[in-house]
Amino acid sequence: MTINGGISFWYATEDPGIPTTPPTPPRTPLTAHTTADVVIVGGGYTGLWTAYYLKQAAPDLRVTVLEQKFCGYGASGRNGGWLYNGIAGRDRYAALHGRQAATRLQQAMNETVTEVIDVAAKEGIDADIHRGGVLEVARTPAQLARLKAFHAAELAFGETDRELYDAAATRARIGIADAVGSGWSPHGARIHPLKLVRGLAAACERLGVVIHESTPVTEISPGRAVTPYGTVRAPHVLRCTEGFTAALKGQKRSWLPMNSSMIATAPLPAETWAQLGWSGREVLGDMAHAYMYAQRTADDRIAIGGRGVPYRFGSRTDNDGRTQPATVDSLRELLFSFFPALTGTEITHAWSGVLGVPRDWCATVTLDRTTGVGWAGGYVGSGVATSNLAARTLRDLVLGESTGLTALPWVNHRVRRWEPEPFRWLGVRALYAAYREADRREAATHTPTTAPLARLADRISGRH
Repeated sequence: MTINGGISFWYATEDPGIPTTPPTPPRTPLTAHTTADVVIVGGGYTGLWTAYYLKQAAPDLRVTVLEQKFCGYGASGRNGGWLYNGIAGRDRYAALHGRQAATRLQQAMNETVTEVIDVAAKEGIDADIHRGGVLEVARTPAQLARLKAFHAAELAFGETDRELYDAAATRARIGIADAVGSGWSPHGARIHPLKLVRGLAAACERLGVVIHESTPVTEISPGRAVTPYGTVRAPHVLRCTEGFTAALKGQKRSWLPMNSSMIATAPLPAETWAQLGWSGREVLGDMAHAYMYAQRTADDRIAIGGRGVPYRFGSRTDNDGRTQPATVDSLRELLFSFFPALTGTEITHAWSGVLGVPRDWCATVTLDRTTGVGWAGGYVGSGVATSNLAARTLRDLVLGESTGLTALPWVNHRVRRWEPEPFRWLGVRALYAAYREADRREAATHTPTTAPLARLADRISGRH
């Protein structure tokens, strides 16, 4: 039977046989009013990396992290394990600030992949990291045209070490059905998301960071983070809540919590891998509008994800990662379409999580120096590496330092709020229906141009 929910598959592999058990013993919740120099709301990658870098730079700084459930409960413990150099909003930043500024941002992201790997090694965090790069495949003529355009754009932004493959070279790397081409970048690695977040939390505590779990923050304002159990007062209050931001007072329309879902197979035997290839263990994506993402796990499963029900009315989020059966079926069909030889393979786990989407699809880092309130996020699914760059940038902003990071174009970027309901729900559902229909039309017609429906959806959504 497929284990549906239980937060994510990654919990099952960290705690074999106990897929729904959070870390034990849990960290103590906040029990009274207290003070700090910096209070960070959110115990995922952004919050923990920020705490880590702040304490590394200023050991005497009193840093407190408040987490509503437990570290890794959100996207940091549910994502697809893609540590790569993608960043949401680069093209818009190029339009707003010039190509040179956006190129600096991209270069910083390229370097961030190495930074995360190096810190994990330094702190003794075994997160099943394998640096096999990123392979993005095209399976229709329209996807191939987008792939070639994407490849050219990446070269223009300074990523000169990437490669473009034809159908035969793609199949030689991974035996994907109907592949007509692919692009590979060295700036990517496969990770076990939960092992990284747990190791990072432990590293923070070794540095003296105070982490309170089971402590939901209901309101953030200048100088304080309010919880049911007490208020933490601090000169700097940092919101690092990504897809859960809408639950905070006054933040309902700031970032949209987009759902993403995944499934994982049973471990595949050696003879199956001999047929499929994938010996480089690249993280795998595609050029569809409703795109997929996948990895070959350390224990030789395939974990694959994509959009199911993209958004819940009223910016609601799930509790335990449970996924609708129709979404599980859709992901299963997607897996088998990529790898027909796996048809009938057991799907052992299914789960979902939310990611933060700003109205203009641009990741941001902000600190209001007059109030001390800051935030980072809106990663639109690229947060495993981007959160690290955001955290180092927040560190410099909090410490009042002018650095190359604080000069990047995503710093202090502001964007309008999402539309109120029901327009938000109707719009997101319609957009993803359009993307799926565009993918179907491109596959059916084999035309080399992007479906007009997808171009229209991109313009309306603000993605491009």
